[in-house]
Amino acid sequence: MMPTRIPKGSNAWGDGVDEWGRVWKNGTYISGRINTEADLARYSPPLSLLEETFDKVEIDDVKRRYPDHCLIYGSHIGPFTAAYMAMGLEHFSLGLIEDPPFVRRLLDSRAEWCVSAFQKAVNLGAEVIILGDDAAHRSGPIVSPKTWRELVLPLHRDIVGALDVPVIWHSDGAAAGLLPFAIEAGFAGFHGLEPGAGNDLAVFKREFGRDLVLIGNIDVNVLMGSDLDLVKREVSRAIRQGSPGGGYMVATCNSIFKGMNPRAVEEMFRWEKALVEQ
Repeated sequence: MMPTRIPKGSNAWGDGVDEWGRVWKNGTYISGRINTEADLARYSPPLSLLEETFDKVEIDDVKRRYPDHCLIYGSHIGPFTAAYMAMGLEHFSLGLIEDPPFVRRLLDSRAEWCVSAFQKAVNLGAEVIILGDDAAHRSGPIVSPKTWRELVLPLHRDIVGALDVPVIWHSDGAAAGLLPFAIEAGFAGFHGLEPGAGNDLAVFKREFGRDLVLIGNIDVNVLMGSDLDLVKREVSRAIRQGSPGGGYMVATCNSIFKGMNPRAVEEMFRWEKALVEQ
């Protein structure tokens, strides 16, 4: 992954309101602060802040040390997630009904930042972009397909179209109802496929595998445990469902985070390698 850093003075992942209008407490997101046009202006930082996000010297060092690796830049700065976090999900949802033009302006401002950040990452050597834009909970998408087509699909299409490298969309939750829009937007792949949200990899492979590289579906709960045989079974199951015809990449359904068992994570990669080499 391309190294990045939080700008100096930001409260993101700390305490207080950050530069995007997100409210944090002890490192946990609590709510949003944007309610008015004045709030939107206050909590829309200039694109010059990107200079603090990327360190060319550090990035060049990673490229030098790992010349055979694919350099990926990924961030949860997708316009949909950035908008509902800035307003708070309840206020954002009401805004979709009571003040759609304001919500659209907020989405547009976040999409502008997103394009600029990704273009800068590509200029610095990123070969693949991962757009983190969480759009679903465990029961389904946060908004209707109609709302997604009207408000978000055009922004995703613009983001993908502004880049000369493959773009992968990440979303937690039961996002199957939105994957046709991922294909329309031109995404190269989709990451997540959270098993706990009822995502059946075999079904996804059958319905979307011709158009999207599918990535993930390994249950993070398995990787937090100590049963290495269970890890093997989980990886075997995912490869059996996802690999026919190609276009599947083994990965956790979320990320590798603190709290996972390092031995379980190591076993995931070891067993994947063993199965591929058989």
